[in-house]
Amino acid sequence: MNERPFIVGLGGTTRAGSTTERALAVALAEAESLGCETLLLGSPDLPMEPYDPTRAQRSEAALALVAALRRADGIILASPSYHGGLSGLVKNAIDFVEDMRSDDRPYFERRAVGCIVCAEGPQAMGSTLMSLRAVVHALRGWPTPYGAALNTREAPLGNAERAADPAALQACQRVGQEVVQFARWVRGGPAG
Repeated sequence: MNERPFIVGLGGTTRAGSTTERALAVALAEAESLGCETLLLGSPDLPMEPYDPTRAQRSEAALALVAALRRADGIILASPSYHGGLSGLVKNAIDFVEDMRSDDRPYFERRAVGCIVCAEGPQAMGSTLMSLRAVVHALRGWPTPYGAALNTREAPLGNAERAADPAALQACQRVGQEVVQFARWVRGGPAG
C-alpha cells in the first residue's frame, strides 16, 4: 500500500481560474504539503455528458473520474452556488459515483469528504453547503466538521486589485487538513 494518502479534488466552474477552482487548489496544496498525493479534477476533466445509468459505455472523462474516486482516501468537493444549490457541472460529476455502487467500498464509504462552496453573497452559501453535505451523507461519506464558504463578491482569494484574504486561505487549508487527518486515521496511520 502506498504510504501517501491519495486526495482527489473535484469541482470548479466552466470558467478557468474561477474562485471555486482556486479554492479547491488551495485545499489540495495543503493536503500535498502534509505528504499526500493529490489530483485536481476541474471542469476540463469532468464528464460533460449527462449521467445516464442505462448507458453502458462511459466517456474517457467519466472513466477517469470514477477510477480516481475509487482510489481516493479522501475527497474535496468544491461547488459554486447557483441559485442556492450546487452547480449542474458538479452535481453531474457526482452522479457518476453511482458507478461505484457495487464496489467493495461503495460510493464514498470510509472516506472523508471536505466541502467548499463559493457564492456571490452570503445568502446562498449556507444552503449550498448544507446541500453538498447532504449529498456526501447520501453517498456514505464523512463530511469533515469544517466546511468552507467563500463570498466571491469580496474576492477572497485575491485579484489584480486586492490580496487574498488570510481567513479565506485558512478556511480552504483547514478543509484539506481535516480530509488528510481522517484519511490517515482510516488507513491506521498518525492523524496529524
